[in-house]
Amino acid sequence: MSKALEATARGLRTFGSDVVDGFFEITHNGFAFLGLATVFAVVALMARPDLRASGEQHLAGWLDSRKPVVVPDATALDVTAIDRTTAASPRDLPSQQAAVAFWLSKKYRVAAEPLSVLVSEAYSLGKRTKLDPTLILAIMAVESSFNPFAQSHVGAQGLMQVMTRVHVDKYESAGGSLTAFDPVTNMRVGVKVLQECIARAGSLEAGLRYYVGAANLEDDGGYAGKVLAEHERLRLVAGGVKSVPTTPSGSPPAATVRAQPARSPAATLPIASTPTKTVSTEVADAGHAAEEAQRVAALASGY
Repeated sequence: MSKALEATARGLRTFGSDVVDGFFEITHNGFAFLGLATVFAVVALMARPDLRASGEQHLAGWLDSRKPVVVPDATALDVTAIDRTTAASPRDLPSQQAAVAFWLSKKYRVAAEPLSVLVSEAYSLGKRTKLDPTLILAIMAVESSFNPFAQSHVGAQGLMQVMTRVHVDKYESAGGSLTAFDPVTNMRVGVKVLQECIARAGSLEAGLRYYVGAANLEDDGGYAGKVLAEHERLRLVAGGVKSVPTTPSGSPPAATVRAQPARSPAATLPIASTPTKTVSTEVADAGHAAEEAQRVAALASGY
């Protein structure tokens, strides 16, 4: 009996030893094969870059297909929105420009941050064109009350109420007529039109009459006076005067009569607490047949 048990034990030990030896043999051979396959694959990929690129593409596709599906937030914000924003801190401006931005913000009830960009651009334009930057700002104030999306009933658009269809060629280099609603582009085109008007008329006040389209009329409806008065107030603010009022004193000024359809202002924002008459009311008050004929003639001339 004992001999039988010993024989069984020897047999089991032999069987176990054979299994272990076989396992190590298979593992060794397997690793050797895997190593050879790896070396072959590396050599093949080095010799065939197209295979490597294809393999990388398939691997990337396989990994992407196993990524969890992320449902985008319907109200997710665009990370590049800041690049399209027309706004800056007024405290980053020189003190003179900051004073102008804060004064305009208080008077026209427009945020100081977008006004800071407009004030900075006005000063930059003024330096390049030899025009007083406060004159540029005064025209924007009278024309649109700093509403970059203002449009009159005849199509004058933007901050400086440029007649887009008349001056469409001036917007071409910026990308087309839709850039009339880009504040900086509208400013630059408006300043170019103003330069042409002053050169044509020979003086600032006469140039403003051309700008508003009243060159052939006896009266510009007080437009030049309004612009020059606001210009003077802005010059005082820029000069450091602290007591320049932001609300009109006495009776409100008469409504501006826009003589040219191409240059009619859009009254879309209030000036302080004084209500602004609409363009249609102004034209109705001044709408005589003879003036309408002069308006059409002014439009045909491009101003």
